[in-house]
Amino acid sequence: MNRTLTAVTDRIIARSADSRGAYLERLRAAAATGPARSSLGCANLAHGFAACSPAEKLGLRAAVKPNIAIVSSYNDMLSAHQPFAAYPDQLKAAVAEAGGVAQFAGGVPAMCDGITQGRAGMELSLFSRDLIAMSTAIALSHDMFDGMLLLGVCDKIVPGLVIGALAFGHLPAVLVPAGPMASGLPNAEKSRVRQLHAEGKVGREDLLAAESASYHSPGTCTFYGTANSNQMLMEVMGLHLPGASFVNPGTPLREALTAEAGRKVTGLTALGDNYTPVGELLDERAIVNGVVALLATGGSTNHTLHLVAIAAAAGIDLRWDDFSALSAVVPSLTRIYPNGTADVNHFHAAGGTATLIGDLLDSGLLHPDVRTISGSYNESYRQEPAFDEGALVWRDGPRESLDKTVLRGVSDPFSPDGGLRMLNGGLGRAVIKVSAVKPEHRVVHAPARVFDDQNDFLAAFEAGTLSGDFVAVLRFQGPMANGMPELHKLTPALGVLQDRGDKVALVTDGRMSGASGKVPAAIHLTPEAAAGGPLARVRDGDLICLDAEAGSVEIMVDPAEFAARVPDTQPGTAPLGTGRELFAPLRAAVGPADRGASVFGVVA
Repeated sequence: MNRTLTAVTDRIIARSADSRGAYLERLRAAAATGPARSSLGCANLAHGFAACSPAEKLGLRAAVKPNIAIVSSYNDMLSAHQPFAAYPDQLKAAVAEAGGVAQFAGGVPAMCDGITQGRAGMELSLFSRDLIAMSTAIALSHDMFDGMLLLGVCDKIVPGLVIGALAFGHLPAVLVPAGPMASGLPNAEKSRVRQLHAEGKVGREDLLAAESASYHSPGTCTFYGTANSNQMLMEVMGLHLPGASFVNPGTPLREALTAEAGRKVTGLTALGDNYTPVGELLDERAIVNGVVALLATGGSTNHTLHLVAIAAAAGIDLRWDDFSALSAVVPSLTRIYPNGTADVNHFHAAGGTATLIGDLLDSGLLHPDVRTISGSYNESYRQEPAFDEGALVWRDGPRESLDKTVLRGVSDPFSPDGGLRMLNGGLGRAVIKVSAVKPEHRVVHAPARVFDDQNDFLAAFEAGTLSGDFVAVLRFQGPMANGMPELHKLTPALGVLQDRGDKVALVTDGRMSGASGKVPAAIHLTPEAAAGGPLARVRDGDLICLDAEAGSVEIMVDPAEFAARVPDTQPGTAPLGTGRELFAPLRAAVGPADRGASVFGVVA
């Protein structure tokens, strides 16, 4: 095992001893009572299975058949979630085949960040994660279930489902993906057209044609953003079937994997011989494996929030310092857009998760002794699914990459360290994704241009008043201020300015999309401006130094002068419209970015 990996894991275990111990005590107490429906009153139980078939009722009333909850984030506006429409019936049949009963326990909301980019609805996006967690808990709260199937793909949905599931950590859980859409217009070409549109060189029709050719069918968007990072992490952390993450929807293999998920969870309940509760499975080692996978693949920066929040739900105290320590020893092994020109289908064809996980295991960069839904991690997750005479089987995946422009091994990485880095300095703590930023753009010393609204920045760009080297400081975009929206809409304009030869960067307490790339962006800056953080005292013309190589974000102003400044306050009124007023209690309760930006508090 890599020494740093072991040291970081040991540090997390020691730090989390009390909170993890308390969590496991609650989990095991819940498990000790057996199927909770056994203690339901007759009227309660009759309500619970009233709509079941006579055979299902017989199995449930005698508590001899496991009852599996299906919790789905289906809607047919999200291309990634549209395939879930048919899943409940498929899963019910598979669970019945395995000797259980499945009930559709509840639906959770699922919003699309691609639709809400730059819109008011984006201010609800991060909070939807915690709302999904609560919705999952409501679905599971009826004391009827022995296990769960969680149907989700996109950005906040998967983390929310997992956080909710961990509140019922005595039950087994299997995450069920839908897979990416087939490759369409290459992501790099789509980005090029976006930038041309930002420059006024192509019109809306040309832009819409390019976007529609890229996002063109059911399935996940093919770039390596938060949705596909979710899939990667769920598999590496042992919550997906091996090789299930990136199989396209509507294919025979996808349908077979969906059915197998139903059979699999039925065999993991306390009524069988392979009891695998999700709260035991997701331990400190599994969380560290998730961080390693995120770093090795240059995954979405959003997971510096989500993994912290998921860990906290299991009583585990994960911190940004752990990401930083691991980033120094985990090499960058993939080039998937925005970190390269390939998409996730190309990654899958190059060997995909089986090759990646196998190489990381062989290099001592993953814990091999973790629990998974599919048995031995060291064996099962080196494999990929296939058909053998019509039957679903698993076979050994490629030991080496089949396309080294997309996927490489630890002995020949694209970069010796991970794709994400932590920044510290006089402006606070922040995250930067360097895997898509060329080395010559990773250090920017330039005066600040301060904005408190992304639309003001875009207006200045369109007016031609942004020129020369500068650092765009976008404040009051943190979770307390307005829900921490993604600011991906700024990417084309910043890209234009960088391509003109200007040294530009972004510093913000907001977020960027997992698809954001080539412009250096110090994001998730904490403490945020709305909490009185240093960002609230930055003025136009202040010299800012963003140094991704040294891991710092500094303001070059006399410390006494800077400390004496009166912090600016959030302009305007509280966010109203598009439902934002309903989320005021969450903005008041949310924690800081480095603790997961969660409304559920932090690990004690």
